[in-house]
Amino acid sequence: MNSEQWIQKSDTYIMKTYGRFPLVPVRGQGCRLWDADGKEYLDFLGGIAVNNLGHCHPRVVAALQQQAAELIHCSNLYQIPQQIELAELLCEHSFADKAFFCNSGAEANEAAIKLARKYSRDNYGVQRYEIITATESFHGRTMATVSATGQEKVQRFFDPLLHGFSHVPFNDVEALEAAVTPATCAIMLEPIQGEGGVNIPTAEYFREVRRICDQNNLLLIFDEVQVGMGRTGKLFAYEHFNCAPDIMTLAKALAGGAPIGAMLARNEVAAAFSPGTHGSTFGGNPLVCAAAIATIRTILEENLLAHTVEMGGFLLAELETLAKKYPFVQGVRGIGLMIGMSLALPAAGIVTKGHERGVLLNVVHDTVLRFVPPLIVTQQDVTQMITILDCILAEVEA
Repeated sequence: MNSEQWIQKSDTYIMKTYGRFPLVPVRGQGCRLWDADGKEYLDFLGGIAVNNLGHCHPRVVAALQQQAAELIHCSNLYQIPQQIELAELLCEHSFADKAFFCNSGAEANEAAIKLARKYSRDNYGVQRYEIITATESFHGRTMATVSATGQEKVQRFFDPLLHGFSHVPFNDVEALEAAVTPATCAIMLEPIQGEGGVNIPTAEYFREVRRICDQNNLLLIFDEVQVGMGRTGKLFAYEHFNCAPDIMTLAKALAGGAPIGAMLARNEVAAAFSPGTHGSTFGGNPLVCAAAIATIRTILEENLLAHTVEMGGFLLAELETLAKKYPFVQGVRGIGLMIGMSLALPAAGIVTKGHERGVLLNVVHDTVLRFVPPLIVTQQDVTQMITILDCILAEVEA
């Protein structure tokens, strides 16, 4: 079927939970996608920071194929070698001692919320359960993670939200410290806000966050669902700020496109979970864990962190050049290959024009173009995208 036929069928059978573009990808390779009509697209969205190794990376494909022929799923009532190996990889390369696996970022954040409350209840009593998060944050679409999210547009229609969450401005130490009460058990933050507009805090901010947590016996939870797995040029974004959390969540890019989530924690905190307190039927099954192992090993063994720093610097410089050229561009900011370009006007039309010219872009907060291409992106890819974007911005200015 061609794209139009697929879209008609989608309109018939799929719920309208997404504002979908009339674009039907059917094949991917590296930084490129092809639609049902054979049109090629340069992908600077990467499945929303999921396809960090690009589409159909050979090592991930091979791992999935081999594992699918051996064992796809078994119960978490049993020991799963691939899950154990993945947990070891993540813990050996992070602050953490223990891992829990689930299916998505929202589920990982749900697990973190439950673990924080359980730990605090065990150690300080039932009166401590509140979690402070940031305005403009995004933590997921379940009821608990919607309640944790600091964006009204995500929360509307779903009242009453779960109680026990408060929100303070991001990168504001005074507001955060003032929000701590005897009922507070944890602070939950994204090291860099993605859906909030690619908002980057100061290193001093996180030093103070860690101090506030330590002084008040609070757990620090980092949501690295979007920024983890090499996106910023380090395996985990918290490494940029010299501030280790007590709990960290991962998902998106962890398995190269296969659906997985993970929650990591220090031993003392992880001990609050005992058999029966939490679980997941599909979490950490052999198939997705094999893909995740291949993904992590590829990032570490093929020097992709250094490549991300290099390409991120090149992309940032090219976008800054465009910012000087067009007065409606208000600024460019980013770390590694997570970059935002703020505009003085809505950016949705720019995304649509990009599709027409064969490049996939993304807008958050209506006016911020977000660039999260695969970490394997080349200088040639960046130059091609910049050339197209330059033409689009010139049209907008005219």
